[in-house]
Amino acid sequence: MSMRKVYFSSESVTEGHPDKLCDQISDGVLDACLKNDIYARVACETYVTMGLLIVGGEITTRGFIHVHDICRDIIEGIGYNHPKYGFDFHTCAILNAIHSQSPDISQGVDTGGAGDQGIMFGYACDETRELMPLALMLAQKLSMRLAQVRKEKILKYLGPDGKSQVTVEYANDKPVRVDSVVLASQHTEDILDRSGKRITEKARQEIIRQVAGPVLKGWVDKDTKYFVNQTGKFVVGGPQSDTGMTGRKIIVDTYGGAVAHGGGAFSGKDPTKVDRSAAYMCRYIAKNIVAAGLAEKCLIQLAYVIGHAEPLSVMVKTEGTSVIPEEDLVKLVRQNFRLTPKGIIESLNLRRPIYRKTSSYGHFGRPEPEFTWEKTDKAATLRKQASRL
Repeated sequence: MSMRKVYFSSESVTEGHPDKLCDQISDGVLDACLKNDIYARVACETYVTMGLLIVGGEITTRGFIHVHDICRDIIEGIGYNHPKYGFDFHTCAILNAIHSQSPDISQGVDTGGAGDQGIMFGYACDETRELMPLALMLAQKLSMRLAQVRKEKILKYLGPDGKSQVTVEYANDKPVRVDSVVLASQHTEDILDRSGKRITEKARQEIIRQVAGPVLKGWVDKDTKYFVNQTGKFVVGGPQSDTGMTGRKIIVDTYGGAVAHGGGAFSGKDPTKVDRSAAYMCRYIAKNIVAAGLAEKCLIQLAYVIGHAEPLSVMVKTEGTSVIPEEDLVKLVRQNFRLTPKGIIESLNLRRPIYRKTSSYGHFGRPEPEFTWEKTDKAATLRKQASRL
């Protein structure tokens, strides 16, 4: 039998990327609201450009939040703390354009209905211990490592803005190696060569060794290709070089393009918004099905309409890897998981200020205790019930 080769790529960005800066501001505002009022209704959007940050959206809460302080604290924590990076928490202008939520939306949510119509997806597969697609997990870890070596001053010349991309080679639907690695990181001018147009080969090799080496390990070989700051240099970065907006990295946030996305972004939205909470539930369901050994791959779709509690549809798709019929998996899902907005919020304990942490390096495949949708506590029950079907 001939071996079927396929190449699949996923990307990630660091917390200093302008879009991710905006996601963190939006989720930072959400956390501040939930800290004071667990029933706060929040839909916060952020926009950033050179020297200016705009925070807007709809917020209804009994508490009070200091939007400007939240923004400056987050910008400083990311690392934009000096004019050399082109954006500085000390001097950037901040515009607050927040107002209250529409009462037309509230009347549907107050009764326990969904906060909007929409379709949400969740996915799990057995490629990694996190039950996530390999290319995305490696890309996320590379971006995390870029931030780590910068903050720990292992590579003192790196700046907050950065991106990664990984291409994985599959043979007969199984990952076998990393074919190429892309790393792009903002940096200071002191690692440029004499031309002033490119980083030195020494710096390039340092970045490969310090960033890619610890993350990729056994996945790379002599034929793996590395592309580091491929334009030559990346001195001008962050909001100075590119605008940022909340919700523009939804594929980075989810499954790296391996499966469909419902369309709605997550950051800045309180858990009554099913764009976020139902997507977390979909991941929780899919992960437990794969962890139970009922499928190697599992894609879940839920659909909702505003003001109505129960989902309009539940879909389970396993690409032929399930050990029982998919119709039976749907029955198990309905029997074992609470799918109303209220049920999802209570099951996953979502009325907490946990969201800033989700806004960088992905909402899924994370081991931190706040990520309750990553638990596999339903796996044993699903396995037992499936054996009786």
